[in-house]
Amino acid sequence: MTERAPSLQTPSVDAALPVETLVRALPAAAAASAQPGAGLGAGAPAPPAKAPPLTELFVQAYRAYFGYVWRVLARLGIRDSDLPDATHDVFVVVHRKLGDFDATRPMKPWLFGICYRSALDRKRKMSSWREAPVEHVEAVATEPAADEVAAAHQAHAQVVRALSTLELEQRAVFVLHELEGMTMPEIAAIIDAPLNTLYSRLRLARGAFASAVERLRGGTP
Repeated sequence: MTERAPSLQTPSVDAALPVETLVRALPAAAAASAQPGAGLGAGAPAPPAKAPPLTELFVQAYRAYFGYVWRVLARLGIRDSDLPDATHDVFVVVHRKLGDFDATRPMKPWLFGICYRSALDRKRKMSSWREAPVEHVEAVATEPAADEVAAAHQAHAQVVRALSTLELEQRAVFVLHELEGMTMPEIAAIIDAPLNTLYSRLRLARGAFASAVERLRGGTP
C-alpha cells in the first residue's frame, strides 16, 4: 500500500486544535519538554486544574499563523498523522519565546525557524525518520470545464512529490527561497548557517528537485 505524504491542505484552526485547549496545556507541556529525554510529538499532557489566562498576543498569533505553521511543517516532511502534535509543539515554543520576539519584525521568518528546528529535533530523535513519503494522488476525472482544475492538481502533486525527495536541510532552504521568496541573507538569519553552506544546499536542492520533476513527468516514481 502506498503511503501518503503530508498534505498542504490546512484544517480550520479550531477543528485541528482549539486555542483554549492548547493554552490550558501549555504550562504542563513546557514543564514536560524541560525534562531530560523529553521529545517532540509526545501526547499532550493533561491540562492543569486551573487554566491560566489567555494571552491576547499569543491567541492572535495562533489564530493568524496556525495555517502557515501547519503548511511549513508539511513542506518540511512531517507526516499527516504527526502534524497536529508537531503544530502543538511549535506553538508551545512560540508561547515560551513570544516575550523575546521583536514585534517590529515579520513573524513568519521567526516561526519558520521554530518549525525547522522542531523538524530537525524530530529527525534526530526518531530512528524511523524518513523524508516525506511520496504522495499517492488519485486520478482526477477531467471534463472540458475541469481541465484547469486537473492541471493545477497535477502540478501540486508533482511539487509535493518532488519536495519529498529532498533532504531536510536542503528542503528548508529551497522552501524559503523558492516558495517563500526570501533572500539568502534572510535565510541565513533564520537557519543560522554560513551563506556558502546555504548556497550549496540551494544548488543541490534545485538539482534534486528538477531531476525529480523530470522523473515524474516521464512516469518514473
